Amino acid sequence: MNAQTTFITIPGPAGALELAIDRPALARPGGGVAVIAHPHPLFGGTLHNKVVQTLARACVQQGWEAVRFHFRGVGGSAGVHDHGVGEVDDLLAVVAARGLGAPLVLAGFSFGGYVAAAAAARLWLQQPAHALCLIAPAASRFELPPLPEELQARTMVVHGEADDTVPLAAVLDWARPMGLPVTVVPGGEHFFHGRLPLLKSLTLRHLRALD
Repeated sequence: MNAQTTFITIPGPAGALELAIDRPALARPGGGVAVIAHPHPLFGGTLHNKVVQTLARACVQQGWEAVRFHFRGVGGSAGVHDHGVGEVDDLLAVVAARGLGAPLVLAGFSFGGYVAAAAAARLWLQQPAHALCLIAPAASRFELPPLPEELQARTMVVHGEADDTVPLAAVLDWARPMGLPVTVVPGGEHFFHGRLPLLKSLTLRHLRALD
């Protein structure tokens, strides 16, 4: 993401996982780690995705250490794609290695949004997330879990009105039973072309509101 980005590998459930770490110039009181999941590996998703980098920049600006990572079988990560099952385990391994016991933000875009939501639900009793940021979560392609009530208040969902990869209606169908608000970007498409500054602003606002 910048000249200060550090790349490391950690042990993962299917072999080594490649991580990219960006640290804030001034950490928030109490520190904290934001783990950010990238879009679908079989459609070109990597930790270098522009939406993923935008989420990382917002987290770093707000004082969080931002950790992006490659799912199994992508970049320097070992293994093969596991259709969203093993990828949740990958994210949990990153949390265990970098953020266990620390204040935690989970974030993800598209397929990564599904993975982040699934991981947040599984972690809730062990390590509740301080915030959850879901950008165009892949609700039409994967079964997003219901979120614990307390986590719903700490969750931001942003979706493009004109998203033709994940229809807005699918995200609303998932969010509706929880009464979970969805921020809709008028005219926005799946990759938020031309809307990344707005996406960063919305993420910063969400994180600041919870600090």
